[in-house]
Amino acid sequence: MASPRIHRVTALELKVERWTWPFSVARRTEIDAHFAASRRQKPKLWNGRVLLCREPAFDGGRFCANYFEVDFASLLAWRDWGFPDREAFNGFGMGALRCADGAFVLGEMGGHTANAGRIYFPAGTPDLDDINGDRLDLAGNVAREIEEETGLPRSAYRAVPHWDCVVTGATIAMIRTLQLDLPGETVRAQIEANLSRQEHPELSAVHLVRGRGDLNDNMPRFVTAFLEQQF
Repeated sequence: MASPRIHRVTALELKVERWTWPFSVARRTEIDAHFAASRRQKPKLWNGRVLLCREPAFDGGRFCANYFEVDFASLLAWRDWGFPDREAFNGFGMGALRCADGAFVLGEMGGHTANAGRIYFPAGTPDLDDINGDRLDLAGNVAREIEEETGLPRSAYRAVPHWDCVVTGATIAMIRTLQLDLPGETVRAQIEANLSRQEHPELSAVHLVRGRGDLNDNMPRFVTAFLEQQF
């Protein structure tokens, strides 16, 4: 795989359009069988409607892309089969929570999720709830995912004005640094207390990253590429 490319932008122009993904149609039977097998291993998987993108473009300080609706089963099969169709991209937002002492806060995904054991910033595949008119509200998506996963409301942090878009193959992670006024251990304790009150929390653990020595192989390359430029 080619080395990640990082583009810093100040504007996202993410249009939602009606478009049928040929991959999802042509391999429907295989996709359904794959999802059924995945659910036998992880019964809590849900085949909801999500948004993928195509025709991504960086233009100066802007990132533009067209998003389309598809079922989660198609996204999962496409990912698990090594992204065989390169017309689509998985373009999602992430909130890089940074504490007052410089520590970044990452979560480890629970065993019942599609990304069990992976460690990254709060994030989630955009879905239909993130559409505002004909646009994808990625900032709103990130805020919602952070509150769902960690319990932290928007009032707990301040967003920087830019996004770092990390491109790795068919994945585009749009990462925004969110500054908190509390130290890392305090934030971790707050999140762990919130997780303890949830019946089925998405996260199984909370990790603090203070330098390159805290990076590990359970972190996707788009996460480590972003963090490497911070230290």
